[in-house]
Amino acid sequence: MSREPGRNRLFSRRATLLLGGQLGLFGLLAGRLYWLQVVESEKYQVLSDTNRISLRLVPPVRGKILDRRGEALAVNRPNYRIVLIPELTGNVATTLDVLGNLLSIGEADRRRILRDVARKRRFVPIVIKDNLTWDDVSRIAVNTQDLPGVQFDVGFSREYPLGSDLAHLVGYVAPPAESDLTGDPLLELPDFRIGRNGIERVYDLAMRGRGGTSQVEVNAVGRPIRELSRSDGDPGLDIALTIDAGLQRFCMQRLSREESAAAVVLEVGTGEVLAAVSWPSFDPNDFATGIPAGLWRQLLADTRGPLTNKAVSGMYAPGSTYKMLVALAALEAGVVTPDHRIACPGHMDLGDNRFHCWKRGGHGAVDMVEAIKQSCDVYFYEIARRCGIDRIAAMSRRFGLGQVLGVDLPAERSGLIPTRAWKEGLYKKPWAQGDTLVAGIGQGFVLSTPLQLAVMTARMVNGGRAIDPHLVRDRVEGRSLLARADAAAPSLGIPPAHLTLMLKAMSGVVNDPRGTAFRARIEEPEFAMGGKTGTSQVRRITAQERASGMRKPHEVPWNERDHALFVGYAPVREPRYACAAIVEHGGGGSAIAAPIVRDILLEAQRRDSAGAGRERRASGHGAASG
Repeated sequence: MSREPGRNRLFSRRATLLLGGQLGLFGLLAGRLYWLQVVESEKYQVLSDTNRISLRLVPPVRGKILDRRGEALAVNRPNYRIVLIPELTGNVATTLDVLGNLLSIGEADRRRILRDVARKRRFVPIVIKDNLTWDDVSRIAVNTQDLPGVQFDVGFSREYPLGSDLAHLVGYVAPPAESDLTGDPLLELPDFRIGRNGIERVYDLAMRGRGGTSQVEVNAVGRPIRELSRSDGDPGLDIALTIDAGLQRFCMQRLSREESAAAVVLEVGTGEVLAAVSWPSFDPNDFATGIPAGLWRQLLADTRGPLTNKAVSGMYAPGSTYKMLVALAALEAGVVTPDHRIACPGHMDLGDNRFHCWKRGGHGAVDMVEAIKQSCDVYFYEIARRCGIDRIAAMSRRFGLGQVLGVDLPAERSGLIPTRAWKEGLYKKPWAQGDTLVAGIGQGFVLSTPLQLAVMTARMVNGGRAIDPHLVRDRVEGRSLLARADAAAPSLGIPPAHLTLMLKAMSGVVNDPRGTAFRARIEEPEFAMGGKTGTSQVRRITAQERASGMRKPHEVPWNERDHALFVGYAPVREPRYACAAIVEHGGGGSAIAAPIVRDILLEAQRRDSAGAGRERRASGHGAASG
């Protein structure tokens, strides 16, 4: 009996301690619940939403490229494609077999699809084939009951309506390479494309736009349930070019008669590039959709260089088209006057070397205008010798040769205008007087691009103003378009009398019966052109060959024939257009290149006249009375 109270007290203490522990435990639990549900509720609400809502990037619509009249040169078209969702497909291989009866699915595509199915989660769509035609879509749609897990999807693909006519100017887009990844998440999207060449590359950032976002509700394993909200971002800028698509097409068709050629057309007052053609070309749509390996190898192996934009990257000896610059340098140096006559017996001797004129019997005594008209080599040997190479080089740079002109295209090359210091620095040899004579007729070390020759011609006929060539009508800075300044181009500082003399001589080249391009003249007086022929040697003619008689052009291998060049402007009375053309291994400039420039300048003027007539009719002026 005496032990009973002790046991009760012990039990009461233990019960009290247990109850206290329980109360403390529940108190801690309640405090934790309060902390989680009240104090940190916002934090966990965000975490819950993050687990439930997936934020995804939406690629922006790429800006279009347009010509000067608004014709589309690069657009975005709907890209119909089919995707396969493995978790909805009973047997992927069987489904592909059935699909193979409706579409052409190559073995490489089949391996890629099966690899992606094994690598990705089963609810992730796998692209089977894109760029489907409407016939493809219709054929698959009526067979969907036999294609479990196969669905349609629509995106956008780049399309170039004019194809190869503008490939070198517009360029093309392609998926980003590993070296292009800069941390921008847009670049990692499967369907995102970046500019790889031409305008697409130069103004890629401006045309990309800014990506949008899409909030998608997903389940615990990340499967999309529904889209909650969407912001499409900002589309890229549309780029309007100075190019006249119709004139560009005409130039391409005209040059396509030759093996390899290039031509550039400029407005002489503004420097706007109206056409710039390089032949042969390629179809940029092949690159936008994924060029086949065989076609890529074929383009690379073509010795005519279809992937090279010869208009800005091709470097050629300018031949006799360079003679006007030699004449201007000699006039400025005062070593010759316009009416000074120099005798041409058909050659000029310098030490033990003989430098020939293209005309075997010579031209007799000629002044500057006659020397340009008849392209007398001996006359220019002599005035180049008197003037010196450094003065000729300085004049050449004022007219845009020997430098990058900054046109809106990648891979523009500077050409080469040699000087004494250049040769001594590169070859460790002194400049020889024979080098000057050869440079005086646009041969030897002198190299230029068709764009530079067009700019040279434009600056010569526009009153001696230093216009800069450009392809985009407005200036593009970052993601904005800014109007180009209308300020007049600076003067080159050439005396007007000297320029007038050059225009008189260039008009005589074409419109005087003694001119080298008289047969290529434009008959209509209001469209008449002036210009200068050029023929540049690809290989040196030996004395033995000259003595034994020159071979006919068709007897010489194509890649050893001379290049044919011509620079021209029109109309003669008020020059507006300048054009330069080169036909690789084409032969004589007067017979081959001059007719090409004639046709191009005539087309440019007729298009201009037709456009002016349309504007007058639209405004109500010039309408016929009834």
